[in-house]
Amino acid sequence: MNEENTDGTNGCSKVRTGTQNEAALLALMEKTGYNMVQENGQRKFGGPPPGWEGPPPPRGCEVFVGKIPRDMYEDELVPVFERAGKIYEFRLMMEFSGENRGYAFVMYTTKEEAQLAIRILNNYEIRPGKFIGVCVSLDNCRLFIGAIPKEKKKEEILDEMKKVTEGVIDVIVYPSATDKTKNRGFAFVEYESHRAAAMARRKLIPGTFQLWGHTIQVDWADPEKEVDEETMQRVKVLYVRNLMISTTEETIKVEFNKFKPGAVERVKKLRDYAFVHFFNREDAVAAMSVMNGKCIDGASIEVTLAKPVNKENTWRQHLNGQISPNSENLIVFANKEESHPKTLGKPPTLPARLNGQHSPSPPEIERCTYPFFPGTKLTPISMYSLKSSHFNSAVMHLDYYCNKNNWAPPEYYLYSTTSQDGKVLLVYKIIIPAIANGSQSYFMPDKLCTTLEDAKELAAQFTLLHLDREHSLFSLDLCRRIWRK
Repeated sequence: MNEENTDGTNGCSKVRTGTQNEAALLALMEKTGYNMVQENGQRKFGGPPPGWEGPPPPRGCEVFVGKIPRDMYEDELVPVFERAGKIYEFRLMMEFSGENRGYAFVMYTTKEEAQLAIRILNNYEIRPGKFIGVCVSLDNCRLFIGAIPKEKKKEEILDEMKKVTEGVIDVIVYPSATDKTKNRGFAFVEYESHRAAAMARRKLIPGTFQLWGHTIQVDWADPEKEVDEETMQRVKVLYVRNLMISTTEETIKVEFNKFKPGAVERVKKLRDYAFVHFFNREDAVAAMSVMNGKCIDGASIEVTLAKPVNKENTWRQHLNGQISPNSENLIVFANKEESHPKTLGKPPTLPARLNGQHSPSPPEIERCTYPFFPGTKLTPISMYSLKSSHFNSAVMHLDYYCNKNNWAPPEYYLYSTTSQDGKVLLVYKIIIPAIANGSQSYFMPDKLCTTLEDAKELAAQFTLLHLDREHSLFSLDLCRRIWRK
């Protein structure tokens, strides 16, 4: 800690030496009684705090903090976050130079304190002109396992995973959309802790590990979106999965109306899952209890309350230590049984990975051409006079959406970075001028692409899915036809 750090506070320049940093941290430790240890690129304050007895706090008690000024440390940060409650552990990510890496994790003793920290400290001006982002942080305990033989049953997969890894609690296996006797070629493995899942991933990740003679694919499963209990108490939409592809929306509506005629408002079906909207929450809860496990067209369905899309801006770490709007709610787009979605309980995320191993395949939608005969009469028209079903591109659809709302066209801003293996990675930020001064000033996905076209399309998809829920459902249906893994 011998580096010199300069920070401007209230317009005044202040030089703080490494000795002063050390003195400030020692004073914080003496005042609070917490220990501080630096290891593996992070500095831990507490964990546990003085006098703590029993196990660590449960999941949901930790928040992620981004956009921290690089010359700000625990002596300034801890007092700010103590406003929300008692800190169990504060982990500040550190560079070799002695600067922080722009983000940290704060674990509180209760979930209520963590939620309060998000409410009062997200977008908090921690220094003049410097705003931090705060969102919930989840210790992921679930792995995605791909390239599993499709004839294997849940019990076989569970037994095999218990043999090769430790701490396995459960395995989630989904039946094929077209053949319910087979799995989809992937599974989610739930572990007793994040550490157990991390150790299992480390063992399986080299790419040479085989199960039943197949080299499997291993990655973190995308965590399920946490929704607060108060919000869930208002949900009156059911998420229905494991439907037959041939099952119609009308059939689903009739089946869910059987227990109380007229209770269902509408049904939106997408491939082998659907959202059933009820007029009243009480009817939705009752229908969930009655219909879960029932058979429709020969398929045993699973029914749960749908988790609403979070309309507020949440934040997560970006490659350079900055943060961008979270796109965990981005619902996209695998439509082949051989694809490997990593998200449980919702449609899989776009296959845009840092190693560039996935790319979009040609569109599945049928495109017909017709002969142009001499003398055929042509009428000039505007693209905006067409129906939305005429567009196969999310970029075009976003432009159409803005025009229909009498907005100026969307503005695209291109950014790039370089992956560890030297590839140029691209991402677009989209600004909708008509709403730029509102709560959502811009839209940017947290996935990067290797081609310009993919980056622009992904940004447009992300923006559509956040602009309007009903439009999002259409966009999802559109994009499912456009993108493949």
